[in-house]
Amino acid sequence: MKVTVCQLDNRSGRLEPMLEELVRHVREQQSDFLLLPEMCFAEWLAADPEPDALRWHQAVQDHERSIERLGRLGVGAVMGTRPIVREQGSFRNQAYLWTREAGVNGVHEKYYLPDEVSYWEQTWYDRGEPHFEICRSLGIRMGVLICTEMWFLEWARHYARARSEILCVPRATPHASVRKWLAGGQTAAVCSGAFCLSSNLWNPPGSKADCGGLGWIVSPEGDILAETSEEEPFVTRDIDPAFARESKCTYPRYVPE
Repeated sequence: MKVTVCQLDNRSGRLEPMLEELVRHVREQQSDFLLLPEMCFAEWLAADPEPDALRWHQAVQDHERSIERLGRLGVGAVMGTRPIVREQGSFRNQAYLWTREAGVNGVHEKYYLPDEVSYWEQTWYDRGEPHFEICRSLGIRMGVLICTEMWFLEWARHYARARSEILCVPRATPHASVRKWLAGGQTAAVCSGAFCLSSNLWNPPGSKADCGGLGWIVSPEGDILAETSEEEPFVTRDIDPAFARESKCTYPRYVPE
């Protein structure tokens, strides 16, 4: 199974050219699955300390338009996150899974929300319910932890019990801590016994949105199989889901709670 992760510059005027390059990459690589960064089809709203409902609604529309065009990628499935407005008017950050057969479906709404410089997420939107369900596509069981949720490792362990082969971590995280995040991704892979995939937003240092890139593909044993960079913003690797299934029976996954 070929999987692709990426880092995307989501600034106005920069995103569309990068998406065209991404389309070329996944087609050339004949990728089966693509993970996108957190809320990548609009500028990172939470960089501003003051929420703006009009900007949120515009970002909702931007994501809807871009998700409708995912079919041009030629992959079997895509996971990312998007801003949504619930029926009662609540703003949420929702992980979604898009497939050729079923279109787009919500998977999980972000529960653990930071609130600090560049990441005023509690200020901008509401937390979802603490439901961390698996989803299925391409014959694979997938779990998702949206950015900050990765650090709550009890959910990686939960996904081990749920027999997930892939653990997705869409992110918007800063330049200064990208190596710390990679170390956390390696730990989450080992705890879950799954291939941990992560894609991140990227804006140049000094931008209003402090997003530092570095996507990764990590094996269930914590080995780094691929990293993205400014020079190589998209990477694809062939993974073996059977290895993730076998990993559930090895240390430390087999140790009882």
